[in-house]
Amino acid sequence: MAQIRIRNTNERISDEAEVKAFLDKQNVVYEHWDINKLADPLREKYILSDEEKAQILETYDAEIRDLAGRRGYEIWDVISLSDSTPNIEELLKKFEQVHTHTEDEIRAIVSGQGIFIIKAEGEIGYFDVELEAGDVISVPENVNHFFTLMENRQIVAVRLFIEKDGWVAYNVDDPNFTKA
Repeated sequence: MAQIRIRNTNERISDEAEVKAFLDKQNVVYEHWDINKLADPLREKYILSDEEKAQILETYDAEIRDLAGRRGYEIWDVISLSDSTPNIEELLKKFEQVHTHTEDEIRAIVSGQGIFIIKAEGEIGYFDVELEAGDVISVPENVNHFFTLMENRQIVAVRLFIEKDGWVAYNVDDPNFTKA
């Protein structure tokens, strides 16, 4: 289950209802998928063939189509990142730049862990949403944010897009952002 850390105060929110309430106030969609649906051989596997990615998409087809129907997504794929990913450091540099999108950025975590760093409304500043398998999050369009890996540096996630070009970021130079 997701946990939140407010960067300005280092306050942590870990109660599921409180996490959901906090994210709702920020217009961040937070849901949970049943990770037990995933076949055992695919759990905690971070180097995936195209066939294995297709199997993940098939496993969560109903959930994906439900989200797509509610929110207008047109395409989806699976991304897998780990220290075995070619050019992982260059990819992380690209992801770890504060940016926005012209559509919401949604990820359904299938394996591993990751963090979305999101700029809150009002005086809260930036907050971290620490995600694990089963967590589904959607950062609203035009909200400053970025994504990075946690210490284990492994994640598999389903990504959904409205734009046919997929992930298109617009970097933002925010003087209020400081790396933690």
